Amino acid sequence: MAARAYWQGQIRLALVSIPIEVYPATRSGPSIAFHQIHEPSGQRIRYEKVAPGVGPVDRDEIIKGFEITKDNYVLLDEDEIEAVKIESRKTLDLVQFVDADEIDVLYYEKPYFVVPADDLAEEAYVVLREALRQSRKVGLGQLAVRGREQLVSIKPCGRGLVMEVLRYADEVHKAQSYFRDIEETKPDADLLDLATTLIEKKTAPFKPAEFHDRYVDALHRLIDKKAKSKSNKRILEDTSEPDKRGGNIIDLMAALKKSVGDTGGAKAADKPQTAATKKPAAKKAPAKKPAAKAARKSA
Repeated sequence: MAARAYWQGQIRLALVSIPIEVYPATRSGPSIAFHQIHEPSGQRIRYEKVAPGVGPVDRDEIIKGFEITKDNYVLLDEDEIEAVKIESRKTLDLVQFVDADEIDVLYYEKPYFVVPADDLAEEAYVVLREALRQSRKVGLGQLAVRGREQLVSIKPCGRGLVMEVLRYADEVHKAQSYFRDIEETKPDADLLDLATTLIEKKTAPFKPAEFHDRYVDALHRLIDKKAKSKSNKRILEDTSEPDKRGGNIIDLMAALKKSVGDTGGAKAADKPQTAATKKPAAKKAPAKKPAAKAARKSA
């Protein structure tokens, strides 16, 4: 089945309009959905909508309410809510451009692929892509979709464009409130050098397929085992990995050296000796014999 477009319309830059289609660039990761079960009967638990002092109520009698004070609500019906929704427009106006590194990573929420709607749109699409790439800029605009207005950015991605939904300012916590107690001090040069060496040693190309959610994998194995056993006998497995790091780091320099595998700066006395490198124990000198008593007396 062909992917369903999240949005269809046009990007407008001044007097230039480019017909586009927008598709989700990500999908939800693997997850395990559990239901609540009444163990004695094996029946699934169901929930009823009830009102205190009234009991179960019909769905048609339910409306939405916003609590303004404790147990005091402003009631809104669906028509009132629909009336204030932003009308979905078919145009995304690029109203501003900023440097690509000016948007903090905290503001990025979700990416979408942007593709030209037809062959006629491709020429203008490519021009926009290359102009953004050469200028190293990101286009900003607001997209009205599904009754809400989203702040979005447009930037090059390979042979295409990617649109990223951005969070509004009031959705992002200020970092200063979390980091204010961290002192502005420069680290020890030797420690910094060791940490940099460790980072370089562990640097490799990013291959997302090499990373897995081990919790989900373990749940799948557990479910498979219980399904095959055809019993409700409890199966408990220790899937945790032994912590090879030891306890709390007390000597940061020693811990970094050990992590880097730096033996050049370590003293010979600090190096563990293997069977091949251990020196044989020195032979004990024979016990000294007690001084001979003068057996002979001078004549």
